[in-house]
Amino acid sequence: MIGPKGLFVSAVIAVGAVSYLFTGHPEMSWTLAQIDDYLLNILILMGINVVLAVSLNLVNGHAGQFSLGHAGFMAVGAYGSAALTMFLGQAGLTVLQPIGGLAAPLLFCIVLIFGGVLAAMVGLLVGIPSLRLRGDYLAIVTLGFGEIIRVVIQNADGLGGARGLTGIPAHTTLGWTFAVAASSIYVVGSLVNSTYGRGFIAVRDDEIAAEAMGINTTKYKVIAFTVGAFFAGLAGALYAHFIGYITPEGFNFLKSVDVVVMVILGGMGSTAGVTVAAVALTVLNELLRQAEQYRMVVFALLLIILMILRPQGLIGNLGSWLPRKRGRS
Repeated sequence: MIGPKGLFVSAVIAVGAVSYLFTGHPEMSWTLAQIDDYLLNILILMGINVVLAVSLNLVNGHAGQFSLGHAGFMAVGAYGSAALTMFLGQAGLTVLQPIGGLAAPLLFCIVLIFGGVLAAMVGLLVGIPSLRLRGDYLAIVTLGFGEIIRVVIQNADGLGGARGLTGIPAHTTLGWTFAVAASSIYVVGSLVNSTYGRGFIAVRDDEIAAEAMGINTTKYKVIAFTVGAFFAGLAGALYAHFIGYITPEGFNFLKSVDVVVMVILGGMGSTAGVTVAAVALTVLNELLRQAEQYRMVVFALLLIILMILRPQGLIGNLGSWLPRKRGRS
């Protein structure tokens, strides 16, 4: 039977193959022609929302913290990756004109990782001072940091300021989106189900008891925060190269609330649940596009009804999709 490492290698190969097929090769990506543009856009938004929901679930669900600044890390990844892409384009290294077979996927992969690493660095800087707090205090601090990130970007003329950043090449494809989504689900699931990841569960269940057992709770919270910020940065990079135009207002407090709603509806700590919730809310958001003013009302009613009838979320404590490691007998 294939072990976790074998599964990971197989997943990486599959992700690379799919991404290669869906990136800049018209003769090979014929399947895209069979999909309606509107449906394709919804599928890509689904994948981006899955990455956001799974990454925030690591912090809010598995580590037991409550962050309200996830949109800030998404903004860092979006603006950082977009700036790098436009710089590469000015230097003549555009991703859309590959020099050889694998140059296009390789360059865009570098752009995505850059956005994720940049967001992770910001997440580390935010997490070290703020994650010593707990409960409502932590939520308020993360909300404040998220707004600080947005305001800093809004006043950065080099990033377009309040008018936004335009002219971002549309490199995001269905293959890239679902490759990142699959990777986020696998990495978060593997991390939580590992021996090291048991620390996240311990911090979530009883932080005081975990500290009494010698667990460095701040370290585990910072790690969860940083990994979550990394994947939020990847989601932001995908979003920027999908929309082609980003503004600071697109990453405001309401965007963070949208992701929190996905996590709560899916079931905090359930990777399968938040994935389903991200897909369902993406579809619901499209269905409510004609009644945009009632969107948040519907979301609020869903939260109220779910908290009363099923507080554990849509799927609740359904086991992880990934095999757990067996202990020594």
